Amino acid sequence: MKSIVIIGASGHGKVIADIAKNVGYEKITFLDDGRAGALGAYEIAGDTSLIESFDADFFVAIGNGAVRKRIFEAVKKKDKRLPVLIHPAAIVAESVKIGEGTAVMAGAVINPDAVIGEGSIINTSASVDHDCVIGAFNHISVGSHIAGSVVTGENVWIGAGATVSNNITICSNVLLGAGAVAVKNITEEGTYIGVPARKK
Repeated sequence: MKSIVIIGASGHGKVIADIAKNVGYEKITFLDDGRAGALGAYEIAGDTSLIESFDADFFVAIGNGAVRKRIFEAVKKKDKRLPVLIHPAAIVAESVKIGEGTAVMAGAVINPDAVIGEGSIINTSASVDHDCVIGAFNHISVGSHIAGSVVTGENVWIGAGATVSNNITICSNVLLGAGAVAVKNITEEGTYIGVPARKK
């Protein structure tokens, strides 16, 4: 039986479970350090102290990039497999490279020769265009659009409906707010909002 353990019993976790089911996982279990019982039809078996007790694939379904990285690395140290989960309704070009533990949601589009770092989220109906290099533990939120040849550092969160113009570089640890439009390089960590995006 193909089994997966999802860490993070939240709304995001529900979406990951749906993708896992769609790609053939028959047994889906959750672990969560702050919640017990069940998440819909799925059992919350306990907390992350139980990682080693499962002979299964693992997926870290936590929105916060820094927390996702910490738990992702803890799972890797225990020699657990962290698959890439791609919803059947996503469009991913053949030449795209995707790091382990990344989720690509329904309606997302990733165009040729893009590279997506490990532990990232390409969320519902988001797009990443050709030749982009998206860093590890990024979150490209619902309905956001990354134009061609964009490069992002680690732990970048592109907010819902935000847009990044082509040939832009964004450094690590940046939050681009919902609906913001980045039209020039972002070289300092922080939160950026507005059209055009400016540091908050």
